[in-house]
Amino acid sequence: MNFLRRRFSDSSFVANLPNGYMMDFQRPDNSTSNPVSPATERRQQPLQPTPPLSSGTSIFSSISSAMKQTTQAAAGPNEPTASPTPVVQQKPQILLVIDDAHTDWAKYFQGKKANGELEIRVEQAEFSELNLAAYVSAGCMVDMQVIRNGSKVVRSFKPDFVLVRQHAYNMALGEDFRSLIIGLQYGGVHSVNSFFSVYNFCSKPWVFSQLIKIFNSLGPEKFPLVEQSFFPSHKQMLTTPTFPVVVKLGHAHAGMGKVKVENQHDFQDIASVVAMAKTYVTTETFIDSKYDIRIQKIGNNYKAYMRTSISGNWKANTGSAMLEQIAMTERYRLWADSVAEMFGGLDICAVKAVHSKDGKDYIIEVMDSSMPLIGEHVEEDRQLIADLVVSKMTQMVLTVGSSPSPLRPWPQQMSVKSQMQPQPGPQLGQLSQPRPPPQGGPRQPQGSQPPRTVAPPQQRLSPQGQQPLSPQSTSPQQQRSPGSPQQTRSSAGSSPSQPSKPGVFPPQQPRPPAQGRAPGPQGSVELPKQQAAPHPHLNKSQSLTNTFSLSESSQRGNPNEDEAKAETIRNLRKSFASLFSD
Repeated sequence: MNFLRRRFSDSSFVANLPNGYMMDFQRPDNSTSNPVSPATERRQQPLQPTPPLSSGTSIFSSISSAMKQTTQAAAGPNEPTASPTPVVQQKPQILLVIDDAHTDWAKYFQGKKANGELEIRVEQAEFSELNLAAYVSAGCMVDMQVIRNGSKVVRSFKPDFVLVRQHAYNMALGEDFRSLIIGLQYGGVHSVNSFFSVYNFCSKPWVFSQLIKIFNSLGPEKFPLVEQSFFPSHKQMLTTPTFPVVVKLGHAHAGMGKVKVENQHDFQDIASVVAMAKTYVTTETFIDSKYDIRIQKIGNNYKAYMRTSISGNWKANTGSAMLEQIAMTERYRLWADSVAEMFGGLDICAVKAVHSKDGKDYIIEVMDSSMPLIGEHVEEDRQLIADLVVSKMTQMVLTVGSSPSPLRPWPQQMSVKSQMQPQPGPQLGQLSQPRPPPQGGPRQPQGSQPPRTVAPPQQRLSPQGQQPLSPQSTSPQQQRSPGSPQQTRSSAGSSPSQPSKPGVFPPQQPRPPAQGRAPGPQGSVELPKQQAAPHPHLNKSQSLTNTFSLSESSQRGNPNEDEAKAETIRNLRKSFASLFSD
């Protein structure tokens, strides 16, 4: 900087500059040296009352400011600005809860965030208050019309997650919302439980068929399932093996559509009712129960309840009943875990069983996420459901875009493929391996060689099939020299003809095994071990080139071997003598 200050302070240096050379630098500070007309200069003089600076100081300050501006402009795209970046408000995740208005689910999700940073906005409605349209690329758009505090509220939104707490199909009430389940599944919306399982739970005989598979897998001791029969229509309802039986019509809930039949005549009467209903029917052996058992599973939380009828009704869920929580046994846990694997996994489920007066248990039904919450821990169960939904939403946010593409595999897979597939670099490097010694000497095993970045100068292709020469190919000149340096370099195991770079040393290779021993596994692709005939075009100049490269690699690879250096010098002299002897 002092040199520039002294240089630009010199008046002779400034006077020798071309006209207008410093015009851009002097414009902000001094206008005396600008190439302008005298009239313009006279008009600008009243506007600048400050005393002018010296020409050297003005030029130096102009260049300094220009250099600062140029440096800032060059570093601008790479370095972040000092000004604080505006905080981008992230879009909240919309959670649609399908449930009646008796439970306000918004308070259970208050203050909770998906992945710890995304707000959750709760929209709650029943199936009857929803309508939707699903698209392949745009997803699913939901229209909601609800009555809140006597006023009609209409909203349209795109849900990110859905919690299903209502039955999608109920024949007793004439409600069939399976089309909404199909639309949400079509739009790719995630849910608890999954829409695949919710749709499968729209038919109780279909669910019972899955229980039969578990029964056949675990056996009657571990998974006691009640005996049941299925009739697709009334025409097959002729008789049953035993009486009394419980007849269940179609798909209904809360004890609806269930009739206890005592004898054959009553059974025929029920068959006529089934003909009018035009639906399927199932029959179960009536079990004189002592109490009902319910095992529920919410995420990893288990609870078991016992319900005893007080009113004397054979339906324990109808009329007055006494409910109490009982201990969770390993047998009950096995039931819940086995059922939770149905239809790809149930995050929320419950198993209903009947404990008979003879002390036996019979599993009769399975419920999904639409199960009613009972007992003294209803608030705790709702909080468990909210925590489960938040964890599922967090998994959904983290897994978006993380699945590997067939065109862009994982980095680990790419590294494995690169190790398994042969590379062209090491194959070309195999051509520059040291040639074997004369007949009778120890043979060099073909081991792994490091990849070369520069091809050796003596690589050739054989005339037969254009295959590269085998490392065993020798020249007549090498066969005439019994003390060639190739034999010395074969013990070191490095490449003699590798091109050298300044300051770069070839990696050390392990010593080859002794004669008669098998070489150790090297994990690299080896060339075919074929001995090709000596190439007719190898002349003395190529032999001399090989000798030069051998001397360089020997000096770099083994600096402590003085005998090898002396031998190399002697072979070099012999090569010069043989070259000029003709």
